[in-house]
Amino acid sequence: MVETVTTPFWWRCTQFHHPRRWLPAVFITHKAIITALWIAFLITLFWWQMDSTTTGILIFRRVFPSRQLPKLRHVAFNLTDFGGVGDGVTVNTAAFEKAVLAISRKGGGQLNVPPGYWLTAPFNLTSHMTLFLAEGAVILGVDDEKYWPLMPPLPSYGYGREHRGPRYGSLIHGQNLKDVVITGHNGTINGQGQAWWKKFRQKLLNHTRGPLVQIMWSTDILISNITLQNSPFWTLHPYDCKNVTIRNVTILAPIAGAPNTDGIDPDSCEDVLIENCYISVGDDGIAIKSGWDQYGIAYGRPSKNILIRNLVIRSNVSAGVSIGSEMSGGVSNVTVENVLIWNSRRAVRIKTAPGRGGYVRDITYRNLTFENVRVGIVIKTDYNEHADERFDPKAVPVLKDISYTSIHGEGVRVPVQIHGSKEIPVKNVTFRDMSVGLSYKKKHIFQCAFVQGRVIGTIFPAPCENLDLYDEQGHLIRRSDSQNATDIDYDI
Repeated sequence: MVETVTTPFWWRCTQFHHPRRWLPAVFITHKAIITALWIAFLITLFWWQMDSTTTGILIFRRVFPSRQLPKLRHVAFNLTDFGGVGDGVTVNTAAFEKAVLAISRKGGGQLNVPPGYWLTAPFNLTSHMTLFLAEGAVILGVDDEKYWPLMPPLPSYGYGREHRGPRYGSLIHGQNLKDVVITGHNGTINGQGQAWWKKFRQKLLNHTRGPLVQIMWSTDILISNITLQNSPFWTLHPYDCKNVTIRNVTILAPIAGAPNTDGIDPDSCEDVLIENCYISVGDDGIAIKSGWDQYGIAYGRPSKNILIRNLVIRSNVSAGVSIGSEMSGGVSNVTVENVLIWNSRRAVRIKTAPGRGGYVRDITYRNLTFENVRVGIVIKTDYNEHADERFDPKAVPVLKDISYTSIHGEGVRVPVQIHGSKEIPVKNVTFRDMSVGLSYKKKHIFQCAFVQGRVIGTIFPAPCENLDLYDEQGHLIRRSDSQNATDIDYDI
């Protein structure tokens, strides 16, 4: 048996009188040092990217953090245990309130709503609660406004959006909560908004209508596997919340005659996931917001880290996915992908105005399909609807770093309308891989004003002259000298 003796690495590195030994040792030493430095650099870069609050291009771009699934509740109640009657006539407000109180006292739990029609006035949720709607369960909102409580205006809006002073609360409401789930076997929450819409059109309401579901100043919210229908006003309104997941939700309202029935309005929210939903409503399908004029600027809560994916949306009178116009707290790091927008007035829109302040930046649209849409892509900077006359017209928003990739469709009247202005130019817009079938033969169908950006590769229809042209490899073909030119057709 031969004993093998291994010479220590440090000893081999000191044998300078043997070049054949010394050179490999030095090489190995340098390689180890370089490898260690690279590992340290990558760890530092990863940590910086995850925590960075800058707005540059991030290699490890965070959309939202990892999420914990809600825990199973340790106790469950049925609404009938508290005197609930699902006949569509009996008012069950007291039953809901008693059930929520019992769950609160237990430190959490699940409320099962069985099949039936459960008429109720507005009620509040509590933390660590699951509201579970069985198949065939329908929660009906009382359509008489005297049963709806009045609440203070949202601090980032100044007053009730439609009227000064207080506003009506939501049918299902929550404030300062943690770990709330609304789910089921596709049960329905129906706001019975028809009476509200009629009174609004007749100007018989003295306060702003309430949303169907509104959760405020809360964290860890999951809404899934339900239908939301006929909201008096905005349908689902998370306000100043963190870690919100909305998935497998159907949202319905008439596409005409149901004013302001937005589908989902994340408002001053952070870390939001909206996926696998069907939305057909009387206003914007999704509208990302962050406060209105000087009130939103003062409140200072941006909407950020929002991922919207795998949706089908119809908005006959407005847009499929909007940002604004109330965006005074800022909107950033939004991705909209794999979305079909059909039979709509507009597909994706950013809307703002002087007086809003704030910013819209780091917005990514990709894999969008437009079908029978009047205007596909819209950026509008003159949406002059203000909270009151005290807004500052010099508070102009910043619009920049917006990209559109893999945009396709047919039956589109005007594919692109980017309406920047001298005071609000649109900066760093990118188009790549776009082919949209047209239903309009007028000359200016890709319309621009005060916009700077680029087109990469071949797109159809031909872009406006405001944009630089690059080939597929990213080589500059033509630099635009017409960024401030305008060919907006206001009759569209």
